[in-house]
Amino acid sequence: MASPRESLVEDPEEDPLRSFVRVLEKRDGTVLRLQQYSAGGVGCVVWDAAIVLSKYLETPGFSGDGTHALSRRSVLELGSGTGAVGLMAATLGADVVVTDLEELQDLLKMNISMNKHLVTGSVQAKVLKWGSEIEDFPSPDYILMADCIYYEESLEPLLKTLKDLSGSETCIICCYEQRTMGKNPEIEKKYFELLQLDFDFEKIPLEKHDEEYQSEDIHIIYIRKKKSDWKSLHPAPPLHLLLEEYSTQLSSSIDNPLSCLEASAMCVPGPAANVKMSPGNGKCSEDGRK
Repeated sequence: MASPRESLVEDPEEDPLRSFVRVLEKRDGTVLRLQQYSAGGVGCVVWDAAIVLSKYLETPGFSGDGTHALSRRSVLELGSGTGAVGLMAATLGADVVVTDLEELQDLLKMNISMNKHLVTGSVQAKVLKWGSEIEDFPSPDYILMADCIYYEESLEPLLKTLKDLSGSETCIICCYEQRTMGKNPEIEKKYFELLQLDFDFEKIPLEKHDEEYQSEDIHIIYIRKKKSDWKSLHPAPPLHLLLEEYSTQLSSSIDNPLSCLEASAMCVPGPAANVKMSPGNGKCSEDGRK
């Protein structure tokens, strides 16, 4: 199976003026064209995790039978950058808001304009800075995020925004590339330590990713806010004990925190440990894993 890196390399002999447009073919044969900037921050290019998540949204396992699971659903993408994931969702019938910082709004609007003929739902770009007060952003059915785990100082603002945006029925789908250089393993470990304080989460097996656009070091996680009534009936243990237990579980696999996801589920009391995300409707059921 080809990795996204192998599948999406541009022909080096093409017109250099077009070399900054990333082309992503959909299953129906239509093509998304994504403008990239040659210079700027991390949001100016299409990262592999965005491609993997975009193609996952097209898989039969996610889309369901008949009308696509995203059709007429409200979707918000965090850290959109070029808007690849949000635009894919909009072509599948979702009503999408792609969000990022002010300096990326022109790029987002350019890519919306370039692909508006493919949109079957709706899509608009808005400014959203992680950690800031949420205004004019009702809780969506889905929150999508690709490669948003990279700066340690952004973790707490990101998690605050996830908590503020998430309703009881919101399904968060997070895709990220696991990196082993520098501080990346510690940053990922801290992210999951903080995440599990307020959210339940589950890794989607690689065999459920798109059969071509997948890579062993790119992971897709389903996340759902813990039920407040369950937390009130079963208070969480003291924070220092929870982090100590979680750190012990992950210490043997710092380069791969996801290998301990099932162990971390043990920290979730009672029935919540058996909650399964249902990609077809963005809700949760308690019938176990598929």
